Amino acid sequence: MASAAAVNAALADQADSGEAGEIQEVNMEAQAEGIRTVFSDPTNFNVKHPLYSAWTLWFDSPATKGRNLPQTPISAFPPTPGPATPGVAAAQGWMEDIKRVISFDSVEEFWGLYNNIVAPSKLPQKANYYLFKEGIIPAWEDEANKNGGKWSIQLPRDKNRDNVDKMWLYTMLAAIGETFDPLLTEAAASEPDSTPQSLITGVIVSIRPQFYRISIWTRLAPSYEEEDPLKTRIEGVGAHFKMQVLGYKEGQKLSGPLATEVEFLSHKDSEKGKGKQRKLIA
Repeated sequence: MASAAAVNAALADQADSGEAGEIQEVNMEAQAEGIRTVFSDPTNFNVKHPLYSAWTLWFDSPATKGRNLPQTPISAFPPTPGPATPGVAAAQGWMEDIKRVISFDSVEEFWGLYNNIVAPSKLPQKANYYLFKEGIIPAWEDEANKNGGKWSIQLPRDKNRDNVDKMWLYTMLAAIGETFDPLLTEAAASEPDSTPQSLITGVIVSIRPQFYRISIWTRLAPSYEEEDPLKTRIEGVGAHFKMQVLGYKEGQKLSGPLATEVEFLSHKDSEKGKGKQRKLIA
């Protein structure tokens, strides 16, 4: 039951706004006029829809290498609160040429960013975009990545110049929308209070002289044993990437000149010779 003080306060509010007990009419059209989203006002929006996680966009290209451009030190982005881990320190060398663009944590900020950066099809050769969860740097050595791997596809540049921008957009949307990981999606629908940690740490698009490569990085890699439940979960990420994001059919063969299937390779296997690498094919 409401306290007497609460009732008196409510009656006082009514007295200030009109007759006691009178229902005040709300002008929804007038309220809506004050709502500005990134779609109606890309620079001065006042409404935000939060994402499940915050994200950071990184970029590098031949034009940024060796140049003294402003950037945030890598040590400012440890994977967990506290000082940078040994893994982050080990990545410092090659990360010096990768520039942090911006961090965001809402749908509106994502679209504001997307509408103001160069599309992959217009980037110079050897350029890369890295979109990773805030606090995770795009390096194998990061604690969040060192035990994981990546799903990736290589696409001939000449045949996919008109498609790569859409594929990269859909890849980013699946990442920030947390739809890649089937277990995460199912748990969020049935048990929102006990959702497991997402497997996805980041996504990358790379522009090379003859091909594009799009990758999804995961924080864990399977043992490749049939009974390993993680293998099934990782395979679900690859299937979603191939069919729902890239738009290919189940079982469709993609390999060919300069092209690969949608393949998963652990970061540890990436360091081995090709004859010793173990892969999953979506």
